[in-house]
Amino acid sequence: MRLGAAYDPGNMSLGRKLRMISWPMVLLLCMLSAVGFGMLYSAASGDWNPWAVRQLIRFGIGMTLMLTIAVTDIRIWMRYAYFLYFVALTLLVAVEVMGVIGMGAQRWIDLKFIQLQPSEIMKIALVLALARYFHGLSAEETGRISWLIFPVLLVLAPAALVLRQPDLGTAVMMGLSAAVMFFLAGVRLWKFALAGGAVLAALPIAWSFLHGYQRRRVLTFLDPESDPLGAGYHIIQSKIALGSGGLFGKGFLGGTQSHLNFLPEKQTDFIFTMLAEEFGMVGGLALLGLYILIIAYGFLISLRVRNQFARLAALGIVSVFFFYTFINIAMVMGLVPVVGVPLPMVSYGGTSMLSLMIGFGIVISANVHRDLQIGRRGEDIT
Repeated sequence: MRLGAAYDPGNMSLGRKLRMISWPMVLLLCMLSAVGFGMLYSAASGDWNPWAVRQLIRFGIGMTLMLTIAVTDIRIWMRYAYFLYFVALTLLVAVEVMGVIGMGAQRWIDLKFIQLQPSEIMKIALVLALARYFHGLSAEETGRISWLIFPVLLVLAPAALVLRQPDLGTAVMMGLSAAVMFFLAGVRLWKFALAGGAVLAALPIAWSFLHGYQRRRVLTFLDPESDPLGAGYHIIQSKIALGSGGLFGKGFLGGTQSHLNFLPEKQTDFIFTMLAEEFGMVGGLALLGLYILIIAYGFLISLRVRNQFARLAALGIVSVFFFYTFINIAMVMGLVPVVGVPLPMVSYGGTSMLSLMIGFGIVISANVHRDLQIGRRGEDIT
């Protein structure tokens, strides 16, 4: 909505920007994080240590970053989109050289005060880089295959590095998020069909390159009972916990599967299962409703934005959030193979929370600067 003749979207005061922040979105994110704090407290059997208190501190830092980014001119993020992408790409290369190995994968850089996971940063940086690229293209240029080579390389480079860690789930998420960005930018459907056919044709080759545990995950997904004490253990215990919660659950701190340590990774990948065991189907649906509200609100924000970069960036980040949520919940329910994707804002994890809050800072900034029209080179054309 225009705020009058004197309103200049490119030169707003800090006070006006603060008033234009999407405070309902901020409230929804606080509510979602509060669910996470409660479940991490429960995962530690009624103790704030070691997970809940650290998550609270990270949330405080993330909230500060999110609000700071929200009032920062959206053109700054457009100007430095490629730089941020190459910083994230450099960090992924650094993982190859000095990364910390954990749970059989080399995905983290030890900064002493936090285990930095560059692949989480890349999810947001890739969205910004693609939004910057497609903002500068006309509809005619987007329709030409030659103009799509560069953005495809932007996706393939980090995806290849992430696959080497190995982290198949994150690589898949990058590919899905990028596909959404390409579609929103106006790439024709026949090109997606062509790319899909190429992927299907390459599946036998890709299978030969998968690690042994990744193959077992796929085979276990098809038949969990084939290895109930090995590769199928996680998903079998997850289904038992989900079913035992019933309609209203066993009560807070009352989950037997989780508190008797039958449920693995209850503070990270399988935290939704613990919530469903303690609060039942009602609690699980309530959490899903909260996620749906955040995703819907994010899409509504993006539809109001008048410049291409901010619109694509907001839609891309909301899409990343959606894929996080969908893959994690489908994974713990046995609908997709176990790929190690956390539940956004609820699972324990510093880099994941901070990167998502930075992403939502950009979404909110897009709303604050929604009336700002930006030229193909980044100039203000209002």
